[in-house]
Amino acid sequence: QNGHGKEALKLFQQMQLKGTDPNKVTFICILDACADLLNLLAGKECHSSIVGGGFDVDIGVGTALVNMYGKCGSIDDARWVFDKMPQRNVVSWTAMIAAYSRNGHGKDALKFFRQMQLKGIAPDKITFIIIIDACSVLAAMAEGKESH
Repeated sequence: QNGHGKEALKLFQQMQLKGTDPNKVTFICILDACADLLNLLAGKECHSSIVGGGFDVDIGVGTALVNMYGKCGSIDDARWVFDKMPQRNVVSWTAMIAAYSRNGHGKDALKFFRQMQLKGIAPDKITFIIIIDACSVLAAMAEGKESH
């Protein structure tokens, strides 16, 4: 965190070399570092370790995976992880909505937002901020089409 993603990844590698088993907090931090660095390869390697350790069923780890894949531009992977999550909450739904929005898929973000509401998940302030961003992306696209 705090702009020290490369150092975090190095420490994680050292931890693995020494045979220290990571826990879910370790994986969440490493996935955050991968997302900040836009390091999809390291994120996928971490994902493999997560599955191997049985942490893929944890809602926090799953949400961190969705976030990492979304920030790295891998929407299909983000959606695959989201769909495989045994439990979801407003944070995991919002992470998927954000993944769509930040990658220029405003319509999908809005569609997902509606699905979230239909599932009875109440949006929070962060969800609304992301939806407003998705709407602004859609408005800019519509304006761009009109100018051509």
